[in-house]
Amino acid sequence: MRPRNVSRPAGVTRRDALLQALTLMAAVVGDRGTTSRAAQPPQRPRGPMMKLSLAAYSFNRLLARNWDPQDPPKDRMILDDFVRFCARMKLPGCELTAYYFPRVVTPQYVARLKRLTFLAGLDISGTAIGNDYCVADEQAWMRQITMTREWIDRAAALGAPVIRIFAGRVPKGDTEQAARNRCVKAINTVLPYAAQKGVFLALENHGGITATSDQMLEIIRQVDDSPFFGVNFDSGNFRTADPYADLERIAPYAINAQIKVSVAPEGKGKQPADLERVIGILSRAGYRGYVVLEYEEQDPEREIPMYLRRLRELIG
Repeated sequence: MRPRNVSRPAGVTRRDALLQALTLMAAVVGDRGTTSRAAQPPQRPRGPMMKLSLAAYSFNRLLARNWDPQDPPKDRMILDDFVRFCARMKLPGCELTAYYFPRVVTPQYVARLKRLTFLAGLDISGTAIGNDYCVADEQAWMRQITMTREWIDRAAALGAPVIRIFAGRVPKGDTEQAARNRCVKAINTVLPYAAQKGVFLALENHGGITATSDQMLEIIRQVDDSPFFGVNFDSGNFRTADPYADLERIAPYAINAQIKVSVAPEGKGKQPADLERVIGILSRAGYRGYVVLEYEEQDPEREIPMYLRRLRELIG
């Protein structure tokens, strides 16, 4: 069977076109025989391309949670204020983290927030949920599934392309293997719904059963191969002997990238992150998409502009 002749877009070499055709042939043959079940790194156009966004979690100490939209807090920020801050920073995107939505999230509120960001000239680069797929109680586990589906619907309505999801932690008295099995089952349960809605699920390296790159890759290998699954690359969450080496291992799977301004090798206290090295890791992996600053230090209003300037320099 020979590759079918296809026209080549400008800038695509004969070698690139041949490789793409061979890849297509392999996929066709695979459909007729045994296919790999494990999640695969995303296929992208060649060459890195990055844009800046800011996570609402950067204002965690200042943003209200579970607030009443009929009586917004006067002494705390709400997402409206965060969107306006991102607009002042002239960012192309913002992450509207789920924790800071009102107590009752109505379709009307979602539509209003979407309108606010659109008129501010901002993409909603994504959102995030505080899930735990490791819970052992079946009803509690099902609530995690229900919550994820609800936020898939909200992300789709907002036009947010990706949701950061967590794996969770091993419950007391349980084993990591059992917890990982429940996590994988949860992801595989919600992935078809996410794909139907056109929303990506990005598993974050966030401690617990994703504290190391080995743990992350073990989960990835068991997740169904879906074009709507990948990794949320968090540059500050590995507390291993060599966090940068661990980031290198998960970077090929990244569909969203969060940048923290510090790292903590072996969990022995924070030190300034080598931001140039982090961006280099993403660049070598061919990452294309948003680089989301998630600032976790003491003075967001004063220091975030400084870090945004530095990241702009690095991503070009």
